[in-house]
Amino acid sequence: MASTRFAEVQMAPPIEVFAVSKAFTDSTHEKKVNLSVGAYRTDDSKPWVLPVVRKVEKMLAEDDSLNHEYFPILGLEAFSTAASKILLGDSHPAFGEGRVTSVQTLSGTGGLRVAADFLHGVLKYTSVYYSSPTWGNHRLIFQLAGFTNLCTYRYWDAEKRGLNIDGMLEDLSKAPENSVVILHACAHNPTGVDPTQDQWKKIADLIESRKLFPLFDSAYQGFASGDLDHDAWAVRYFADRGFEMMGTQSFSKNFGLYNERIGNLVLLLKDPACIPAVRSQLTLLVRGCYSNPPCHGARIVTKVLTDPALFEEWKECIRTMSGRIKEMRKGLRERLEKLGTPGTWDHITAQIGMFSFTGMTAAQAKHLADKYHIFLLSSGRINMCGITTGNIDYVAEAIHDAVSNVTQA
Repeated sequence: MASTRFAEVQMAPPIEVFAVSKAFTDSTHEKKVNLSVGAYRTDDSKPWVLPVVRKVEKMLAEDDSLNHEYFPILGLEAFSTAASKILLGDSHPAFGEGRVTSVQTLSGTGGLRVAADFLHGVLKYTSVYYSSPTWGNHRLIFQLAGFTNLCTYRYWDAEKRGLNIDGMLEDLSKAPENSVVILHACAHNPTGVDPTQDQWKKIADLIESRKLFPLFDSAYQGFASGDLDHDAWAVRYFADRGFEMMGTQSFSKNFGLYNERIGNLVLLLKDPACIPAVRSQLTLLVRGCYSNPPCHGARIVTKVLTDPALFEEWKECIRTMSGRIKEMRKGLRERLEKLGTPGTWDHITAQIGMFSFTGMTAAQAKHLADKYHIFLLSSGRINMCGITTGNIDYVAEAIHDAVSNVTQA
């Protein structure tokens, strides 16, 4: 075989969530269940195109004034402005003071990468702190952006199956000045455990005193609780406190626009005079990465967020999705408790959003896959949307069997 310069390339480790999803797809078992994928499913286990999205897509298709010209490098300004206002609150004084700027990004992932590139490449920050556990992409994004000090802060208390607030505060108290702290705005992934308002205040106090930089990852606003304002409380609290900060928004979950890659990066500054220079640097970063963002998802979200009637329809869709998740949480907990499954299961309903950190071990997860063809991550995280009225009894009985009979880690 001819020599090649690529012979030394090593095989990268598989990305677990996609590997597990493939195992589900390959299974021929009639009762197979996918609890791994991070996307909403109906009670029929089908993807759901929101009715309000369908309506707007038809409107856009019939609008002959639209074309396929390039968007500006920083995206559709009407979208970014509308998106920023649902995160910070429409009446936040920072808008009137000209202290907010935003950039359309390639969903939340792209927003995080642009943020990381800016924070490291422009502000020269080198340290980032993210929760243990966290979304699997946080570390990779900041590592590839050049951050050299990648640190975790304690978050999940395995024994209490809740937030380890004392550990979190202790770890962040040791962070060097100008460390970036990634905070999940709501519906923490993968645990589903959020700080209380009092705990958020303590977190803010520490970040302020240590002169750290908060970066909120908001992937589930509205989708988590069914209430846009409730899910944005932490972000708005930090904004009201006068923090300079960033926030990344994804409209994959709350609009069901997974493959449109529609997101937003929001920057809140103290001095509006700095915004032109900031935007100029963001422009260079985007230009050198993907040049400009796609239009379809941005047009859909902009239309919905700026039309009062469509906005109300969207909020009803959000309530439908979050309501179904809450019902599945309630139903799973009731069944596990009725079966007498070892341990306590109140954390299933205490957690919020798409995911539940069940407390199951990797061995128990493997048992569920091997024996029942129920597929979940080895961490024990499950997507509550994968549970339906048709499979909830099967899932509960399988979990009961795994927890009762598989004890090794």
